[in-house]
Amino acid sequence: MREAYHEELASISDGLVEMANLVGSAMGRATSALLDADLQLAESVISANDKVADLQRDVENRAIAVLARQQPVATDLRIVVTSLRMSADLERCGALAQHVAKLARLRFPDQAVPRDLRRTVLEMGQLAQRLMAQAAEVLVTHDIDAALQLERDDDRMDELHRLIFHHLLDERWHHGVETAVDVTLVGRYYERFADHAVSIAHRVVYLVTGEHTDEAAADPPATA
Repeated sequence: MREAYHEELASISDGLVEMANLVGSAMGRATSALLDADLQLAESVISANDKVADLQRDVENRAIAVLARQQPVATDLRIVVTSLRMSADLERCGALAQHVAKLARLRFPDQAVPRDLRRTVLEMGQLAQRLMAQAAEVLVTHDIDAALQLERDDDRMDELHRLIFHHLLDERWHHGVETAVDVTLVGRYYERFADHAVSIAHRVVYLVTGEHTDEAAADPPATA
């Protein structure tokens, strides 16, 4: 009976990792669709998000079943509760990747991102995908140091987000209002995607330590 219980908990964790891998890949493909005006790729990202939604429902159902049948306590309870919250973060990430793909589809055959911002948007897309890969790894390893590093790595996304606004406010901007709106939205999608990856890292810290991230970061390192 106890072995089956731990298998249930492991299946919840596995579902979260699968979701993280899916949404990370989706954002990478959505970025390519956006920058290359690739309609077929955009459509594939949009349709594939159903799989993420299905996985979220599965994780939630498993977590609720564990709560109802096993009445977990201590660390096990934190696993179940944080899993419910992380599944919501990951579902939102899938929706954000879908938003990027939908913008690519909306502007096809034109490109939504002007040439002078392509490098910035490309870096944002690559960084978003990398942060989610780090989040997936943290979900597997429960490495607190890696979780805290992910938050520091997110600083670059904030810099890129500010860079977009500086570009939009430059008096030399000549791409029009519609493109300005598109670029603003894209920047927001990537920034929020990264925020959700950081949120997942924060929840892993809480899962492992029982402390929130600011508390864990403030703790002195253990002596040998």
